[in-house]
Amino acid sequence: MQDNDGTLAGLQVIDFSQVAAGPTCTMMLADRGADVIKIESPDGDLGRTLGPPFVAGHGTIFLSLNRNKRSVVLDLKSARDLELARRLLQRADIVVESFRPGVMARFGLDHATVSAGNPRLVYCSISAYGQRGPLSGRPGVDGIVQATSGLMSITGAAGGAPAKVQAPVIDMVTGFLATTAILDALMARQRTGRGACLDISMYAAAIQLQQMGLASYLASGDAPAACGSAAPYSAPNEALPTADGWIMVAAYQPRRWASICHILGVPHLIEHPLFRTSALRVAHRGAMFEQLAARTRRSGSAELLAALEAGDIICGPVNTYAEVAASPPFEAMTASFHHPESGEVRVIGPLRTGWSGAYRQAPPRPAPLLGEHTAEVVEQLLEAVPAP
Repeated sequence: MQDNDGTLAGLQVIDFSQVAAGPTCTMMLADRGADVIKIESPDGDLGRTLGPPFVAGHGTIFLSLNRNKRSVVLDLKSARDLELARRLLQRADIVVESFRPGVMARFGLDHATVSAGNPRLVYCSISAYGQRGPLSGRPGVDGIVQATSGLMSITGAAGGAPAKVQAPVIDMVTGFLATTAILDALMARQRTGRGACLDISMYAAAIQLQQMGLASYLASGDAPAACGSAAPYSAPNEALPTADGWIMVAAYQPRRWASICHILGVPHLIEHPLFRTSALRVAHRGAMFEQLAARTRRSGSAELLAALEAGDIICGPVNTYAEVAASPPFEAMTASFHHPESGEVRVIGPLRTGWSGAYRQAPPRPAPLLGEHTAEVVEQLLEAVPAP
């Protein structure tokens, strides 16, 4: 169990999710002190085998998203194990599951069945397209939902092939939304004494992620086109080449547009009829880019960034992962734990929000071995709920 006194200390979470979206949610609950019991089949969470890379045979996806949890192996096709699962749900505060809609009902572990004996239960189902509706039965993973939600149509370079955001943004956003919904339900439970049934879909998360683009489309009827690093609603707001790499600039406000033109030695562009406003620059982005890039290519990134920052231009380097990992801000966001088989593992640490409440956050415990806590949890369960 968690050994800190976080904001969710004392709450128990039964986690039937796997791979990324659900485990992200339960990781965030565990980081806040909840006791997360991860229920795995005898084969284990699929995330254990996704890779490369692996660390001593363990998938890094699993290692990174399952800290601070206890692993219990239950074969839900076994009557004994299914009964243990039911008992766990009867004393739980929160359930998170990511099976296809209908699977939990077939096991008698659905919200309607379980909440009859545990009305305070907050039950969160995570799926690709929701528990109801025309697409509810369809499977989906991050890349598929990026495609079906329209996100893939606006990423990548203009005129290029559809491009996926390499970071699994839909999985992550779904996990964040699920966490928010659970915390909201817990607040409501304090007032009403009753839990909730939450339906979180990856598709809905993908739509929420694209609020600005879809709102623009609904208002204008014009679908945004892929435009690489550029923002479709302002310019310059994109990556520019330098003598030794790339930098990202956001200089679309009138004052900053004038400033960047002076810094780059092209003051005549400030009132140029094609570039006078941000809307005009968006319409003539290609011509604007060539004018600016011809100047930025003459200087190295560090020199150029220093000049732009001195002129109050919002800017930054386009860093590689190696450069990010070596930076002080990143170092402060990481944590390490000692895994019994993988050794020292460095991961992104618990989210620090700067809140100054009087609780301590213990160092993270490693992602569990498959079934590491089965005997421990079953013993606690049988002691707390005697067999009939």
